[in-house]
Amino acid sequence: MTSSMESASGPAQDADPPEEAPDPLRWWSLLAVSLATFMTYLDLNVINVAIPTIQRSLHLSDAGLEWIVSSYLLTLAGLLLAGGRLADAYGRRLLYMIGLIVFTLSSLSAGLAGNGGVLIASRAVQGIGAALLTPATLAIITATFTDLKERTNAIGLWTVSAAAGLALGPVTGGLITQNIHWGWIFLINVPIGVATLALSVRTVRESRAPANNRVLDVGGLVTSAVALFAVTYALIEGNDAGWSSMRIVAAFAVAAVAAVAFFVIESRTTEPMVDLGLFRIRQFTGGISTQMIWAFGALAIYFFTSIYLQDILGFSPSKAGLLFVPMAFALAAFAGFSTLMEAWIGGFRTVSLGMVMMTVGLIMLNMHDEHATFGSLLPSLLVLGGGMGIMNVPMTNAVMQNTPEAQAGVASAILNDAREVAGLLGITIIGAVLRSKQNAELRSGSTPGEAFLDGYHVGMWVATALVAVGIVFTYVMLRPSNEPGLSKEPVAAQQLT
Repeated sequence: MTSSMESASGPAQDADPPEEAPDPLRWWSLLAVSLATFMTYLDLNVINVAIPTIQRSLHLSDAGLEWIVSSYLLTLAGLLLAGGRLADAYGRRLLYMIGLIVFTLSSLSAGLAGNGGVLIASRAVQGIGAALLTPATLAIITATFTDLKERTNAIGLWTVSAAAGLALGPVTGGLITQNIHWGWIFLINVPIGVATLALSVRTVRESRAPANNRVLDVGGLVTSAVALFAVTYALIEGNDAGWSSMRIVAAFAVAAVAAVAFFVIESRTTEPMVDLGLFRIRQFTGGISTQMIWAFGALAIYFFTSIYLQDILGFSPSKAGLLFVPMAFALAAFAGFSTLMEAWIGGFRTVSLGMVMMTVGLIMLNMHDEHATFGSLLPSLLVLGGGMGIMNVPMTNAVMQNTPEAQAGVASAILNDAREVAGLLGITIIGAVLRSKQNAELRSGSTPGEAFLDGYHVGMWVATALVAVGIVFTYVMLRPSNEPGLSKEPVAAQQLT
């Protein structure tokens, strides 16, 4: 498998230092970290369609039910940045393996849970495991693939695995819940986790930051975790508790104070957890911002469209989940094609093209009403999936290829945290818009179904507008200052001025 993929470069000249030979197991290593990534992304939304069944089975209150979803998101988003820094300092392989073991064992506990408390606690521990292994995966790829072209292809395949996990979550949860038992939405992680662990032991090599970059910035670790925990908690609980309630206001205040403290610490310490100079690199900042725009729209689409399919169109959980499968295939196919597109027309044009496709897909989706069918919805989701796939690889490349190797784990964590926080923000804001329009329609005499559909359409138009703005934003932010025509290699990032 690997021999045909080996680098064909000739021997180095005597005057030059010998180059390190490519890792012969690097593609197997990629398979291992991609499987781990698939599991963690799958768990982001595999539970959504199983929620009613779990509530009936465990006799949960609405608040308890919400925390089955929220506990995973809270620990994942809160600890991602710390996980990335620990991986850089103590070893990406070490943190990845610890995270994989924690995630697999907590999946077993969640699948066997007999009450809500055990399930919520298990989901929180799952989030901790995901926060340790997720940022390490991209950092491992960056350290393992030293050839730039191979690294681009590897990141593309990693992106496909992540997107496939996200897209296949609803159908996996629906099929398992409807045909087996809800516990298996977690138990399926156990054999995958064990197989991935066995493969990783043999193929994943250790890498870490240089010795002078391994000093832990404890102040940065603590303040970043507090800020991310607090803002994530506020976004999760705000709609139910009320945005003006004391605990939500306090959570936002804690997040703001911790964030200010974090930036002060990072700007003054000699060994910062996050080198703030990274954000002066236009393509790095552009890639992170693009991730946030994408996540704001994409995760809201998954969340509210799932409700639309089941509550308005009357789809079963399995049928609603199956509708996302062609979208996942389109995403994977276009993600594979995007590496060629990046070489032909440049990464910034490829990302903008993906944003165009997403905008068109959202407009097509928003044209449907209560009479939509599986077949009529399919084209819009295929276009959406294609747009998501074609933009994600060059967007990730823009971040990782403009990050020093010593900060690869942190950069990966920032990219993933941007997705989590922006996704929650999208669900929150679009949900608020949806509910506001829904309530107005109910007061005017509309039926509950009509009111929700009107609110859904308004909320989706908000997502569409943001993604449309992202077309121009990404074109400007990711564009090299001196575009060299149809370059075959990504261009180094230019500093913001």
